[in-house]
Amino acid sequence: MRPIKTMMIILLICTLGYGVYFLDTALPTGTGYASKYICSQTFLANRNPEVVFRDDVKPTHPLFSILSNTINQEEKSVTSAAFGFWKSMTALYREGFGCTLLVDTTIEELHQQIHGAIPQQQPMMDLEWPLGEKVNSSPMWSVQNLQTLNQRIERAFDEPQPDRLRNTHAVVVVHRGELIAERYHPQFSPQSLILGWSMSKTVTAALIGRLVKQGKLELAQLAPVPEWENVDDPRHQITLDHLLRMSSGLEFAEVYGPATDATLMLYESKSMAQYAATKPLLHPPDEVFDYSSGTTNLLARVVQETTGGTLVHLHHFMRVEFFDKIGMYTALIEPDAAGSFVGSSYMYASARDWARFGLLLLQDGIWNGEQILAQGWVDYMRTPTPSSLEKEYGGHTWLNAGNLEERAFPSLPKEMYHLSGYNEQIVAIFPSDQLIIVRLGATTDESAWDKEGFLRDLLQIVRSSS
Repeated sequence: MRPIKTMMIILLICTLGYGVYFLDTALPTGTGYASKYICSQTFLANRNPEVVFRDDVKPTHPLFSILSNTINQEEKSVTSAAFGFWKSMTALYREGFGCTLLVDTTIEELHQQIHGAIPQQQPMMDLEWPLGEKVNSSPMWSVQNLQTLNQRIERAFDEPQPDRLRNTHAVVVVHRGELIAERYHPQFSPQSLILGWSMSKTVTAALIGRLVKQGKLELAQLAPVPEWENVDDPRHQITLDHLLRMSSGLEFAEVYGPATDATLMLYESKSMAQYAATKPLLHPPDEVFDYSSGTTNLLARVVQETTGGTLVHLHHFMRVEFFDKIGMYTALIEPDAAGSFVGSSYMYASARDWARFGLLLLQDGIWNGEQILAQGWVDYMRTPTPSSLEKEYGGHTWLNAGNLEERAFPSLPKEMYHLSGYNEQIVAIFPSDQLIIVRLGATTDESAWDKEGFLRDLLQIVRSSS
């Protein structure tokens, strides 16, 4: 019996040791995610942190059940830790910039980064949408058709399965340039800022398009990445076009788990672009399509360096040269601790402002008569990347352009393109129908939400009303 007992003790010790090792590796992702997300939702989106933790964070992974969160209202920070002490991470809120994780920096250094920044303008409440926030009933639609549309939208907020929540936060529908329908969860309003996650990537591509319009960048130029300056470095040949088309050949695992590229970058790196820039070349440029958040954060740093090199210069460019020009006064993209915006993941905006961005793309980059993006830029964004074999991706934009059996949405038009983000976020654009559909939420179980069915139903209602 003694050898068996000894083996059981050894096995127990090994199991406990592995458990401690796993938690020690995984917890920075968990505490980093929780503190950053709760900070943004509390101080930027003005939501109740306890509700946010219960409804949005805990359902994401069982690991979050062992976390506790401390909200510092005076400092405007959130600290999350396992069991109240283990692997704590802190995120700090800064007015006009959102929340940033404290990674290899201090609160004082983060506040110094934004010294001299211009204040964020408020939405124009007295102007009609899309220039302002005043929304009138659409003269193009009959009362009956609008009622049918609103009834279908209303169902998106139903919760038929309590154990698998849809958690829809907002829906906005724009037809022929008019906001014809919108609906919000009771915790949200037309002015609520909502996280788009990877929809931020398409906005990052538009910022590059703005700089191309201004003559400050060119698609074919070598990517201005300091880590690749050596001509003998095989990464030296990577262009902006390669990065925008997710075909740079860089190694990057878009996997969200303990100690993976995506989570190490987002939750344990001071400079997310620098993390991505150090990755080796896995394939020759332009040969393999590989979706990568690291790639987008390299582009974000290119925008930062091209517009002055500091967070304040970057903020001024995004506000004055882009967001404010198209009435997206609520929009902001949160920065990392190094002072570059997290273009892969961290844009917040009202549902109406997400719709405005969709309208900018639908109008080929023109807003109120002004060419905001480089001419032909939207066509570039929605042209399939040669290395995306199913024609599912363009210039940082998701497409529905493949053969019927290849499409993500087989029942939707081939010309449809869209912004897409975690938690079932989408801004879907239907060019021929002059239609934009925005759906935002925090759906942690994809099977709870029929994205294609929802889009198809709204499209059919719009077509039947025309």
